This record gives sequence, C-alpha cells and structure tokens, in this order.
Amino acid sequence: MIQRYDPVTPMTSTRPFGPRYAFVVVGVVFVALLVSAGLRSAPSVMMLPLEDAFGWRRDTVSFAAAVGIFLYGLAGPFAASMMERFGLRRVLVGAILLMSASTASSLFMSQPWHLVATWGVMSGVGTGAVATVLGATVVNRWFKTNRGLMMGLMSASGATGMLVFLPFFAMLAESGGWRPVVITVCIATLALVPLVCLLVPERPASIGLRRYGATEDEPAAAPVTGNFVANTLRTLRDAAKTRVFWFLFATFFICGFTTNGLVGTHLIAFCGDMGIPAVQAAGFLAVMGIFDLIGTTASGWLTDRFDPRKLLGIYYAIRGLSLIYLPYSGFSVGALTVFAVLYGLDWIATVPPTLRLANESFGDRRGPLVFGWIVAGHQVGAASAAYFGGFMRELQGSYASAFAIAGLTAILAAALALLIEPSRSAGGEGRLQPA
Repeated sequence: MIQRYDPVTPMTSTRPFGPRYAFVVVGVVFVALLVSAGLRSAPSVMMLPLEDAFGWRRDTVSFAAAVGIFLYGLAGPFAASMMERFGLRRVLVGAILLMSASTASSLFMSQPWHLVATWGVMSGVGTGAVATVLGATVVNRWFKTNRGLMMGLMSASGATGMLVFLPFFAMLAESGGWRPVVITVCIATLALVPLVCLLVPERPASIGLRRYGATEDEPAAAPVTGNFVANTLRTLRDAAKTRVFWFLFATFFICGFTTNGLVGTHLIAFCGDMGIPAVQAAGFLAVMGIFDLIGTTASGWLTDRFDPRKLLGIYYAIRGLSLIYLPYSGFSVGALTVFAVLYGLDWIATVPPTLRLANESFGDRRGPLVFGWIVAGHQVGAASAAYFGGFMRELQGSYASAFAIAGLTAILAAALALLIEPSRSAGGEGRLQPA
C-alpha cells in the first residue's frame, strides 16, 4: 500500500534567505512552468517541418496538439490531488521525467499515431502536472499575502516560455527540421530535476518557516487520506453544485479557446499563409511574451486590489477585439506589432482574478483543486480551438473565420464574467453557493 508522503524536515540553517525563501521556491517553479510552456508551444513550430518530413496534413498535427492540450487540462486537478496525497516534490519530479521521456520517444516516430502518443498523450499528462494548478498550489502553500502578484508571475511563465523558446525553436526548425527542437526540449526538461530536488521543500513548515506574510504560526495541514481519484472527483461533484463554478468554467473554456489553443497553435502557420517566414512570426509571439509578462504581472497586482470580475470583463473584451482585428489587419509589420502588444498584455492576465474568485468561493485548501477543474475547462477549450483552427484551414483554405469566431466568443466571456457572484468567507473553506 502506498503511504502518504511525509517529507524529512531539513535544518532551517541550511536554507538561505530566511522568511524570503518562498521567493526561491517561486523562482524554481517559475522556471519549471517556463520549460513546460516551451514544450507545449513546440508543436506550433514543428507543424510545417512535420508536414514537409512526413507529408502529414495540418489537421493531423493539430489533432495531436489538441490531444496534448486536452490531457494537459484534464491531468491538472488529479495532479493537484496527488500533490496533497503523495507530496508536491514527488509528483513534480515524476511529471518532469514523463515530459522528457515523451519528447525523447518522439525522435523515433514514423506514423501519425506515434505523434499522438508522444506529443499528445504522454506530454499532455506530464505537462498537466507542471501547469497553472502547480502555481496555484505553491502560491497558496507559501504565501499568506501578495498572492495575486505571485500568481501573476507564475502565470506569466507561459508567455515567457514562448519568449525564450519559440524564436530559438523556429531557427532550429528552419535550419535542421523538427528533430533539433525535440532534442532541445528533452534536455531542458531533464535539467529541471536537480533544481526541484534540491530547492523545493514540501511546505514552509518543512524547513521551519511560516508562509510569507503570516504573522503567527498556523496549524499544520490535516493529512489527506483516501483514494486521490475519488477525492478529486468528489471535489468536482461538490463544486459543480454551485453557479460560480460553472461561470468560471465557461469563461476559462473561452480563455483556452482564444489563447494557446488557437493563437499558440496556429498563429505561425497563419502568418506563413500570409507570406511571413516562421522565424519572423515567432518573433511576434516573442513580443507577445514580453508584453504578457508585463500584463499578467500587473494583473496579479490589480487582482490584490480591485474587483476580479470587472478585471475579467475588461480582459476578455480586449482579447476579443484583438482577435477580430487580426484577420483584417493586412499583416503588415506595424499591424502585427499592434496586435502583438494588445493581445500580449492580455494573454494570461485572466489567471490571477480567476484563482482569486476560486479561493474566495472554495477556500484556501480546496481552491487550488477546484481551480484545477476550471483549468481543465480552459484546456478543453484550447483543445477544441487547436483542432477547430486546423479544420477551418483545411475547409476554407484560410484561418480568418476561425480567428473572427474566437474573438466573438471572448466578447461573450466578458459578459459572463460580470455575472459571477462569488460567495465570500473570511479565511475559511468558502461557502458554496448552490446553483
């Protein structure tokens, strides 16, 4: 029988920075999320090289990407439950090793189902544990204050992953095809293992610390027992009885549909259709990454201070208008720069206010797990858009309709966000508001 993970408490004196060690943990997890985002974004660069190497159509590659995105979201809530049951560090290291194994295995692929198995199933499950739900778990464990700001930084890691990896991946793909991209991702994921093992304790109490911002000792978290799958599904059942869960799920479905599912997967190919080389198109994604780092961090700061529902309404409205504008922009350098700035500021800015609403309604302990199910909705939307974009391209010979439709759904999400009514409770487990 598997026993609950009980980490050995290291001596506090071996840890630098004292009460600020929480920022070291955030830094390591930020890097892990960055690499995971790089892995998830790689198929957008590999799409054309795979088409050239194997003759696979774009909807075939899009299907593999969609499977990976879907499982990335579905794995999130189960990963959050496993972190509570077996230990954050064990689950994180296992997920990183699975990510590396999935990319390494793809070097030997020759059939479309090999792509689905490696970059779809295996990488989807692995990256699902090294995703937004990981950031939410770490922020709730290590911070009493400044949570919005820290979650903003964690969320920005996805855009920073694009900023760091995509232009480099595009150069590798242009000069050597898809294999150098795969090798680079495999090495980057393996390099995470020693960082996590050496620098990420289970909880602040494991090294004799309090959460950052806590002024007094807090009671130890009660052990999580029972089957983690049953616990995960029970949490979904309870959350699904509330209106706030379904509003957050619906808006985050649209969030995924309008970000990594469509833009993250198809923007480079869309630019290629318009005569823009892959390296230049990846450069525009890098610009988005820069501005998302700014926008999402600022969103975290704003979330600590303002009504998260109104912030979500503004973010989704700006995103929708940006997506509707793109197909009619002419794809000049100036027009794409305007799009990259406006869209980039808004790319993942929705995460901090969404997590705050989940924590307010479901409590600090259950909030990240419920948020994991909300993120699953995000990835269902993203998977739908990844396939939808490829399908529309094959059907119409253009991505224009797919991007315009996505923009309209973002406008709908802006309206839905203003209807959310979280149930607030001070410091407790949250009061569930029945549907």
